[in-house]
Amino acid sequence: MKILNNQLTLFFNIIRSMRRLVLFLFLSLSVTAICITSCVHKAQVQPSYGGLPDSVGKIFIAKCTNAGCHNAASYQNAAELELDTWDHLFNGGISGAVVVAYSPTYSPLLYYINAYNKADVVAYDPNHFAPALTSAEYTTIKNWITAGAPDRNGNIPFASNPDTRQKIYLTNQGCDLLAVIDAKSRQVMRYITLGVNATGKTQTPHDVEISSDGMTGYVSLYDGSYLQKFDTRTDAITGNLSLSNYILPPAISGGWSILNFSPQDTALLVTGMTSNAIISINTNSFTVNQSQSVDINSGGSSFFPYPHGIANNATFDTFYTALQYGNTVVGYTFKPLFRLWQISVDGKPAITTNANDVTSPNPHQIETAPDYSRYFVTCQTSNMVSVINAHYPNDTVALIPVGGYPQEMCLYPAKNYLFVACMRDFSNPAPPLYGSVYVIDYNTLQVVKVIYGDFCEPHDIAVDEQDGLLYIASRNADASSSIPSHHSTACGGTAGWYSVYDLNTLQPVDHKRYEVTNDAYAISARFK
Repeated sequence: MKILNNQLTLFFNIIRSMRRLVLFLFLSLSVTAICITSCVHKAQVQPSYGGLPDSVGKIFIAKCTNAGCHNAASYQNAAELELDTWDHLFNGGISGAVVVAYSPTYSPLLYYINAYNKADVVAYDPNHFAPALTSAEYTTIKNWITAGAPDRNGNIPFASNPDTRQKIYLTNQGCDLLAVIDAKSRQVMRYITLGVNATGKTQTPHDVEISSDGMTGYVSLYDGSYLQKFDTRTDAITGNLSLSNYILPPAISGGWSILNFSPQDTALLVTGMTSNAIISINTNSFTVNQSQSVDINSGGSSFFPYPHGIANNATFDTFYTALQYGNTVVGYTFKPLFRLWQISVDGKPAITTNANDVTSPNPHQIETAPDYSRYFVTCQTSNMVSVINAHYPNDTVALIPVGGYPQEMCLYPAKNYLFVACMRDFSNPAPPLYGSVYVIDYNTLQVVKVIYGDFCEPHDIAVDEQDGLLYIASRNADASSSIPSHHSTACGGTAGWYSVYDLNTLQPVDHKRYEVTNDAYAISARFK
């Protein structure tokens, strides 16, 4: 019994010792853990600067998004320009895009932060910044835009989905530029420099047209001798075709004006208003098709004085061109033999003149009905749209009164609309704005609506059927009646702009005036 008691005592002593050991080990490990934890530094969380690169984000956050300025709380009262994130920056402001990738010269943000580099555009307001940006900070932002204005991960704005991105193209005559507009954001996303062998003279890009597959575009140069071709995926010039050798005498300027595709896009017509020529281009080889061109290698003739608008029939063997001065459209065909005939746009005897005669209708542009049954001609002096039967002898079937100085037209088949830009319609109820867009039902020939908007010399219009939008380009180029722009342009003059309307309601989609550079002239959508 005594032995058993001794054994039990020993057993319990061992248990107590083990418990003390476990408790000691637990306390030791806890203290060690506390010591180790207290010696480890927490990782520093780096600011993301809203997706902007650090070098640029630091400047924006420190000097642009402080209280009362371009942050989420107050940007509505700061030209609607929000600079707290990379994404917000490319939503632009009340006057459209402020940063255009790769184009520091045409990025208005730089104009307002430039207090140092007088070689660049300056629109500096000393009260705008407190304190002002340093010269080094200005250079940092300029270099960033020159490199494409990437986000902190290297992504270039609007560079995704190049094959399918809907874009709108707008020629800027005063600066030899083609503005590329992203349809989703409605902001200018790129500028393409136009002109060939420039010697300080503006070559005046006139018309822009996009192939039906949306992959290739063309621009005519009114005061140049070339037709230019570009890739709509890369927005880069891919070809320059000299037209000067096809007119006599060869000229630096051919007055190259309106472009018009054949139904299958295998050919492209271009009118030469001052060279009295109409040239057909083989789009596959990008060469001149002399057998389908008229008045080339002859110095022009009395048959085609000052051709401007151009149209064709469904089989691309009969053509119509509006002679800018007089009251005449010339029809011509190559089959079976070449012949031509004159069509009066006002029912009076057909005449042509060599100068702007204010007593004549002066036909400007031609638009073809979708079924090729009719042709519509803007008569810029008589303020009419002439409707011409497509069947020989092409009699005029109607005259539709429109606003002052009608210019370009476009169709919206979903609603049978013919849009007509009336550049000098002074009936606009909000002077000094002027100009209008007439909406005509091309089947009934009735005016559906007259749009008076934020316009100044609206010259051309484009339909974006994908997004249900109508783009209206205001030249704002007449020095005697131009409207002061939000900022100057890098090539002088006042800025032109485009307005955006809903195709269903025919109302503005917003109150923004999307400014571009000097003389916004011709506009076309990438995908119809």
